[in-house]
Amino acid sequence: MPPPSPSAPASHHVRLWWRRRGRAGAVGATFTVALLAAALLLALSSYASVVFPASGGRRGPALVGLTLVRRAREKGALCLDGSAPGYHLQRGSGSGSQSWLIHLEGGGWCRNLKSCASRQRSMLGSSRYMEGQVEFTGILSDDRSQNPDFYNWNKVKIRYCDGASFSGNVKDELQNGTRFFFRGQRIWEAVMNELVVKGLRNAKQAFLTGCSAGGLATYIHCDSFRALLPKDSRVKCLADGGFFLDVEDISGRRTMQSFYSDVVRLQGLRERFSHCNSNMEAGQCLFPREVVKHIVNPVFVLNPAYDAWQVQHALAPEASDPQHSWLDCRLDISKCGSEQLEILQGFRKELHDAISEVKQKRDWGFYINSCFVHCQSLNSLTWHSPTSPRVNNKSIAEAVGDWFFDRREVKEIDCEYPCNPTCHNLVFAKAFKI
Repeated sequence: MPPPSPSAPASHHVRLWWRRRGRAGAVGATFTVALLAAALLLALSSYASVVFPASGGRRGPALVGLTLVRRAREKGALCLDGSAPGYHLQRGSGSGSQSWLIHLEGGGWCRNLKSCASRQRSMLGSSRYMEGQVEFTGILSDDRSQNPDFYNWNKVKIRYCDGASFSGNVKDELQNGTRFFFRGQRIWEAVMNELVVKGLRNAKQAFLTGCSAGGLATYIHCDSFRALLPKDSRVKCLADGGFFLDVEDISGRRTMQSFYSDVVRLQGLRERFSHCNSNMEAGQCLFPREVVKHIVNPVFVLNPAYDAWQVQHALAPEASDPQHSWLDCRLDISKCGSEQLEILQGFRKELHDAISEVKQKRDWGFYINSCFVHCQSLNSLTWHSPTSPRVNNKSIAEAVGDWFFDRREVKEIDCEYPCNPTCHNLVFAKAFKI
């Protein structure tokens, strides 16, 4: 069974909150939303400012309006339902007026026509459902105290509505009598072309970033992004929570590989990736371990060793646990038993082995902390705050800034859970019917 589609109609209430290891209760407030548990990656990017509101007299996050791609139909650059894709652009100022930070939104994938049809009726498949304005927080914040290195840059959030990490390009629209537009590659090209005209072509510095499925898209598009910029400009990429692993789940099945295989076949991605040879299973083409082998431009890998989404949907999916022995552990890492923790430590080792290629790349960087979380760059608490998670006394923002500006080499690997008291670990409440 696949992970549930993040765009499926809401049928449960999910309560999430942050917990610092070793402290009783929750850190911050609780926030209740109606969505499926698999929508963790969306929740993290959307409720940071609600769970952790601005305090101490600081103003709230900037609200940035949605821009739809011009002549999208003419370009064939369309969301799953045929609507125009969109992005949010906040202009830079002062010393950042010729620097650009592009962020690719995440939101899972759809593996078949049924799940893609569900996404067509949501912001993950149609701009008709996208918010007119979104808050820019974390790495997108214009508050210097929260985002010291990139606060005054031109910043763009590209909305995700193609279901395959901005990579499909299927010409045929009709699938079993219904129209689907698998055009992620064209969306990428159309948005980039607009941004080039709006000033990206003159950038002195540029940073492509992405979260979750957008992190995977960052690996996929990093070199093509570099090709858009002047040769003498500083151009790098950051993938946050996007290093998905090809691991066996607790029942011995390769759930993520099977899921990815369906995505690859549905959107014709085998032909899209030059590294996807005939000896590989279709699903292997999408795993970052394979993609990074062919990237030339410098990339920063930001990942938790115990990625909450992957633990819940790749390592211990519900279908692999009919006895529900992993239920408490999946919701709260502090509830994991000794045998479960041993498996989680094995999962951590799989990540370390998978990034072996990255360790050999001199200009690349990584920051692997030991938190139970997913994306960390869009939340001001986890990105940069007085109580941010730290490795070697560096917040994520400090480490990323050091790497981007070549202030030092950054290749940070945290100790094993539960060693890091600065982690804010996610805790999920048990879902219930509504």
